[in-house]
Amino acid sequence: MRKSVLLTSMFALFYSASSLAETIHFPEEFVPLQVGERLIEQSFFSRVDDVELAPGTYQLKLKYTDLYEQGYDDHQVVESEPFWVEVTVESGKNYDLVFNRASNAVAAEVFAESPQVSLKAKGSELAMPLSTIGYRTAPAPAQAVARAPVAASSPQPATAAPVTLPAKVPGGQAGLKNMPNAASMLEFWWQQASPEERRAFLDKVTK
Repeated sequence: MRKSVLLTSMFALFYSASSLAETIHFPEEFVPLQVGERLIEQSFFSRVDDVELAPGTYQLKLKYTDLYEQGYDDHQVVESEPFWVEVTVESGKNYDLVFNRASNAVAAEVFAESPQVSLKAKGSELAMPLSTIGYRTAPAPAQAVARAPVAASSPQPATAAPVTLPAKVPGGQAGLKNMPNAASMLEFWWQQASPEERRAFLDKVTK
């Protein structure tokens, strides 16, 4: 009986804490690196696309990185320096980070010099532009929780997160020709990986 009451209390506490958190979804071109002083761990095999935050105001550290085709078998990676933005999360609202993606690598390089992003509440037509700021140390109103795969109790082989194409590609079949191919994407993520992640990947594919 006592065990049942304890489990019920723990579930209620967890559900209550989870219900207070709202979610910000990040497009694949933006990597969330940090919330205040809390680092968000990314890996070669899986990246964080969603961050849960309790209502309040936060400083987020982001990085812009994009891939553009430069011909039949060539591509260019465009990256920004990490930068900080300030966001305000309201209770009961989930958000998307949105931006205007450049049409080519030249325009993307200009964008990378001074990235402009906005925060859009799901279901809303309006997006709130976010100002780039210098990081200010301040107590976070609540802990940020990054959604990432939970490690199993027994060792499991690492698997790469699936790469999905958009449901509709501008220009139909002609538009698909401009999408990055598998080899380009693999090289892109290889460049982002740490030496330890590269060794883990090589061990996996050579076994």
